[in-house]
Amino acid sequence: MKFHGTAHRYGRDIDTDVIIPARYLNTSIPEELAKHCMEDLDAEFVSKIEFGDILVAEENFGCGSSREHAPISIRAAGVSVVIAKSFARIFYRNAINTGLPIMEAPEAVDGISMGDEVEVDADAGIIVNKTTGQTFRAQPFPPFIKDIIEKGGLIEATKGRMGQ
Repeated sequence: MKFHGTAHRYGRDIDTDVIIPARYLNTSIPEELAKHCMEDLDAEFVSKIEFGDILVAEENFGCGSSREHAPISIRAAGVSVVIAKSFARIFYRNAINTGLPIMEAPEAVDGISMGDEVEVDADAGIIVNKTTGQTFRAQPFPPFIKDIIEKGGLIEATKGRMGQ
């Protein structure tokens, strides 16, 4: 899996209430959730994102409640992959389950600025900041996680295994 896009960088402890505010949890329609992704942190987030862009954050991204709406809204907004120094464990699993690729790569986060052009080869675990020329390593996805993400989430991957 390869991704390429502009980096949108944020700080630490970005919680799920900021990713998708509770007032929008009355729907689970991805396109509706996408309209409000990150709006309490960055009112311009959705208008700045181009399909394939990359979200970069410091430590503890996705902390807070266990709502699956958070990774769904990020993916539906057009973000191709989230790179952070660390993720809240429940967010990490929810992201995989909903088909949102995420990578823990502290050195890459330190080497990527807002607006940098970034390429990610998730299969090889290589992140390249095309703006600066720096290359960083991350843990590649294990085959079972890669399968889940490529199929769009756990439900679709399970249907595929069951022949549905």
